Amino acid sequence: MTCRIILPNLASLFAEAGKRWSGLPAFSSRGPDGSFQSVSYNQWIDRSFSLASALIGLGVAARDHLAILSDNRFEWILADAAIQFCGAADVPRAADITPAEIAYILDHADVQVAFVENDAVLAKLSSVGGQLPKLCHVILMETSGSIPEDRFLGADSSVKVHDMRKLELHGEVLRANGDREAEKRISAVLPEDLFTIIYTSGTTGTPKGVQLTHGSIASQIRNLPFAIGPGDRALSILPVWHSYERVFEIISIASGLETAYTSLRNLGEDLQIVRPTIMVSAPRLWEGLHRRILSRVDSLPKLNRLLFRAARFSAHEVRSACSFFSGQEIDLSGRSYFVSLMMALRHLFGWILCLLPWLALDRLVLKKLRALVGGRLRGTISGGGALPPHVDVFFNDIGIPVLEGYGLTESCPVLAVRTWKHLVIGTVGPPFPETELRIVDPLTGAVLFPNHSRRGGGRGVRGEIHAKGPQIMKGYYKDPEGTARVLKEGWLATGDLGVMTFNDCLKIVGRRKETIVLLGGENVEPLPIESRLLESELIEQCMVVGQDKKHLGVLIVPSLTGFSAAGISAPDLLSLKSRKEVTLMLRQEISRHISAATGFKPFERVTALEILERPFEVGTELTMTFKLKRHVIAELYAATIEGMFEA
Repeated sequence: MTCRIILPNLASLFAEAGKRWSGLPAFSSRGPDGSFQSVSYNQWIDRSFSLASALIGLGVAARDHLAILSDNRFEWILADAAIQFCGAADVPRAADITPAEIAYILDHADVQVAFVENDAVLAKLSSVGGQLPKLCHVILMETSGSIPEDRFLGADSSVKVHDMRKLELHGEVLRANGDREAEKRISAVLPEDLFTIIYTSGTTGTPKGVQLTHGSIASQIRNLPFAIGPGDRALSILPVWHSYERVFEIISIASGLETAYTSLRNLGEDLQIVRPTIMVSAPRLWEGLHRRILSRVDSLPKLNRLLFRAARFSAHEVRSACSFFSGQEIDLSGRSYFVSLMMALRHLFGWILCLLPWLALDRLVLKKLRALVGGRLRGTISGGGALPPHVDVFFNDIGIPVLEGYGLTESCPVLAVRTWKHLVIGTVGPPFPETELRIVDPLTGAVLFPNHSRRGGGRGVRGEIHAKGPQIMKGYYKDPEGTARVLKEGWLATGDLGVMTFNDCLKIVGRRKETIVLLGGENVEPLPIESRLLESELIEQCMVVGQDKKHLGVLIVPSLTGFSAAGISAPDLLSLKSRKEVTLMLRQEISRHISAATGFKPFERVTALEILERPFEVGTELTMTFKLKRHVIAELYAATIEGMFEA
């Protein structure tokens, strides 16, 4: 397989990709007729150079900061490459950005030039134009008509609005006349120069500008622990302004992949059209697909349901046995030889018993399930949140490898990731190459792992994850105090709680800031409880609460589909909530999933319950990667939470 392009700055990498992969398709977008139209690598780079020449003509200087306010589309990556060819850095955000966020981010990041997706985003920018004295130029990606040469952001504004395509054509003329300033800028870019400032999506408060350099992102490319290359096809569904999707897109460029853009609305159809071989995703996507598969199975005739269960059982037994014998069965305690021997005998028996049924049923049943995602998917890298264990096991069992990873925007983002060779379910895989991880006591700061004075070197001991490596951020922009709080002597304090397993993989067990402290002093991690509750077909979303209370409670968004399958149909959540038997059934589900039998301590039992009348939504209660904004939910439902505990 062709080697990846690895260069010290990403502007050079983009330019080299245009030469090395030349006529290969780089990006595909859905056209009006539903078909995908491709742009080749050389077309993308030629257009980016033209746009860069025009930007330099507008006065963009090396190391300036330019905003991109847009959702995923080809023009996004076109603008991004042009900015890098100017020797500048971008400040990205999605089209759903609020006027208040525009005012804060663009002013804080010293933005003078902003790309905006369409008139709707332009209107938001216009509403706060007076709060952005540094802004000089706005470039509109999508126009409803021709933009007059003298159009400005507002009646009294000096901010000029440009048509992106017209700028690009102007740049073509400049380059035809010999303009090569962009090439000079590229050669001057240093690894320590800023590539981007990504303002965090704010699960815990005011966004912070994470500064990522060319060198830090280049380290992710050279250390990618699995092979991809020309011939692979990626489907892009996550927001490209997030570091997770963004860095994978850069890795795809370095490897010669084609990236096809899709949306949640068209995802099911586009999986069949594009037939991706690899994609990055959020847990929510696989949770939804898992529910749809089980719902479809429930509607099948009895014989088909039995075949599905037999296929699933035999696949699980064979996959578990293979995982155990290859050292990929999670080990949190350091198993004794006797326990290992007993497990080996158990897995050997399961493998012998189920191998032949699995071979037959895989072709008959499971192959049809894999066809739902195109039939060519070699694996998906899941990140941006915890994948529920039952969903993780399900897809790995049926032959869709889920390579769960872990990281933060501040770490560019990957700190650990599972690979096809190290796929330990229940973990986020081994540390990324060139990355040091340590587990630290969050109260004393003592290093628990690696610690040779402890059994197993500190494996199996829970604490806060600290990370060190070339991918760690330069710091928060214009926030030395915030930087100092999380970054000391090169070590990034992630705020996440983890355990290093005895087969040297990282397991995430919670988040330090999410820890609920009960009135009795017990510390509770809500994530394992929530993950377990989400295994219920009756629960669509949930959040565990109980800070400073005697016991735990949970806010639940019930599943209309799940209750309908259970014989209780309702047109909406409000109607469902009014049914007394719904509360009774949810309490039974909580008791079934959260108990001593399922491994939960007495103080981890959930006592209080409140059914919500509407789902958590992206932009309000959820981030763009579907993480719970716990502080927002706690504020929105403050009276509800107090009332459920009083009751």
